[in-house]
Amino acid sequence: PGTTVEILIPDFGGSTEAVQTVVESKPDVFNYNLETVPRLYQQVRPHARYGRSLGVLRSAKDQDGGLLTKSGLMVGLGEDESEVLQVMSDLRAAGCDMLTIGQYLRPSREHLPVVEYIHPDRFERYGKLGEEMGFIHVASAPLARSSFNAEEALEKKPG
Repeated sequence: PGTTVEILIPDFGGSTEAVQTVVESKPDVFNYNLETVPRLYQQVRPHARYGRSLGVLRSAKDQDGGLLTKSGLMVGLGEDESEVLQVMSDLRAAGCDMLTIGQYLRPSREHLPVVEYIHPDRFERYGKLGEEMGFIHVASAPLARSSFNAEEALEKKPG
């Protein structure tokens, strides 16, 4: 009792049936991370497609308008601020409720290098702009990750 469940899913190849199965399981939070901006998708997520990724979140919200949806971005891969703001806008248009934005950190030499270490002031700006856009919770900090402050985010749940 009192346990909450946040599900972090893959894009299921765009399968709305798979998304529906997850939605029907009634998680407290439905999470699918976009990870990066459209211009870098091919390089960062070669098997994913930006439109399909947004469609996963849109499909979940369409199936259950009360479901809390969440996504996350990594910054420092070469994107510019206008691209990040466009992704944030796209997420809101898809009905996304919560957002995490964190610094990309290269996990190994086989992964993409860090292009830029983002100043904490920019993370703070992203957080403020996200709240102005209507996200109910934005965790935007260098070490923010997908489940960063998840309990705090649920406390902001409307209703």
